[in-house]
Amino acid sequence: MKFAIALFSPPHAPSSRRALRFAEAVLAGGHEINRLFFYRDGVYNAADSIVTPQDESDLPAQWRAFVERHALDAVVCVAAALRRGVLDSREAQRYGRVAVVPTPPWELSGLGQLHEAAQSADRLVCFGGD
Repeated sequence: MKFAIALFSPPHAPSSRRALRFAEAVLAGGHEINRLFFYRDGVYNAADSIVTPQDESDLPAQWRAFVERHALDAVVCVAAALRRGVLDSREAQRYGRVAVVPTPPWELSGLGQLHEAAQSADRLVCFGGD
């Protein structure tokens, strides 16, 4: 079965941890993830500048390791990212900013990527949000 997974919540939210555990279980079960899509506050999971306290789980680092280990397509919504100051080098240059936060394996792209993933997946599973 093909899954598209969308994450709307920040790293400190329980739903971010649940999304990661679900994604791990999907692959362990022999299924496929055709795209991970980070939207709204979920874009913070791709931010390299997040410093997690020592007594907490470093979800952004865990997401990065998971995406890299499995060579997954991990898309960060560009509009949500810009609104939150999460810019890759191209967007930082475009808007004259110095802060560059997401680096590969993250890709900034539009909401159409979520729609495309949902169309090609058997299931779209969303975590977090209002």
